Amino acid sequence: MSTILIRGAKVLGGDVQDVLIDGETIAAVGTGLDAGDATVVDAEGQILLPGLVDLHTHLREPGREDSETVLTGTRAAARGGYTSVFAMANTFPVADTAGVVEQVWRLGRESGYCDVQPIGAVTVGLEGKQLAELGAMHDSAAGVTVFSDDGKCVHDAVIMRRALEYVKAFGGVVAQHAQEPRLTEGAQMNEGVVSAELGLGGWPAVAEESIIARDVLLAEHVGSRVHICHLSTAGSVEIVRWAKSRGIDVTAEVTPHHLLLTDELVRSYNPVYKVNPPLRTEKDVMALREALADGTIDIVATDHAPHPHEDKDCEWAAAAMGMVGLETALSVVQHTMVETGLLDWAGVADRMAHKPAEIGRAQGHGRPVSAGEPANLTLVDPAYRGEVNPAGFASRSRNTPYEGRELPGRVTHTFLRGRATLVDGKLA
Repeated sequence: MSTILIRGAKVLGGDVQDVLIDGETIAAVGTGLDAGDATVVDAEGQILLPGLVDLHTHLREPGREDSETVLTGTRAAARGGYTSVFAMANTFPVADTAGVVEQVWRLGRESGYCDVQPIGAVTVGLEGKQLAELGAMHDSAAGVTVFSDDGKCVHDAVIMRRALEYVKAFGGVVAQHAQEPRLTEGAQMNEGVVSAELGLGGWPAVAEESIIARDVLLAEHVGSRVHICHLSTAGSVEIVRWAKSRGIDVTAEVTPHHLLLTDELVRSYNPVYKVNPPLRTEKDVMALREALADGTIDIVATDHAPHPHEDKDCEWAAAAMGMVGLETALSVVQHTMVETGLLDWAGVADRMAHKPAEIGRAQGHGRPVSAGEPANLTLVDPAYRGEVNPAGFASRSRNTPYEGRELPGRVTHTFLRGRATLVDGKLA
């Protein structure tokens, strides 16, 4: 059991304190702590946060190991400051049985870089026709509490109602990919001025908003929890705000790329900007930032979606949708939310650690930085600025929209239950 003293960090961006880690636990927090035989980490000028938690990650294993594996994905997570990630179910085979979710869970335990909590599919094969084995997945060793057909919408209202009713029995949550499929047939980007000028099939905001409106009403009727994945429009913000004002048990997430990028970038026809839901307008981006700041949107989730080179380096229409995000998420949030004054570092900890852990029931994660708590921690140097270079990514894929863009902040250390998984920016 090792002892580590983090010396002189700004805890949650506030007071400068020392944090003593003994084994898997935070032993003490204070000033002038005695290092003794401890390994000392000089954290002057750095921010100490709880280890980040991502409620929306695609690790691709089993089935698409050419894009990512649990090992490479969790290494990327450690580089991004994450100590826990939730792995989406759209694998091959689909994670719709206890056997598959247990496989992903065990691969996460073997990786050692990050805790992996599988998300179970809502329907068999993500086909939207028959409920998957929700209870069996929850009762498995993986203890699944979050269920989603992400990549596809649970568009049948009866199936969605039944799922909400089923997970209510054990306090689970259905995470909805809000996309009315009939309204997005052939869609390639956000429907608006830019899509009209480029002649690309438009993806209307109402395709997202109509599903969210339906699902919050279903959640209210059933008395269950619903979570909205990658919310992307100003209209969606207003629907969630209204639902919360009625006391409906709804939570929502926004991705880093929807906090920063707009559909104007699609003018380049560069498929790196092709994503689901699509990049929206500047008005939407501003509404999302304000909603994250005021708590209407609860959390930031990456929707880390790795793809091999050949699936992105092609013509726009044939390209896969998605972006990698684990290794750049905190920098984008610092740029869009902290440097704009919309959130302080305590707010970042709330949106990227505390609340996602709470929504997903990630035990031992998102906890306060205080004595007696598990030592799941992240150190970030906020003064650092540098260009994003995907060649240095730990992820197996390189489909980042930020290549060559200067972003602030750099995760220097990540600790998973007291063990350093990242040291001075290098994987341990």
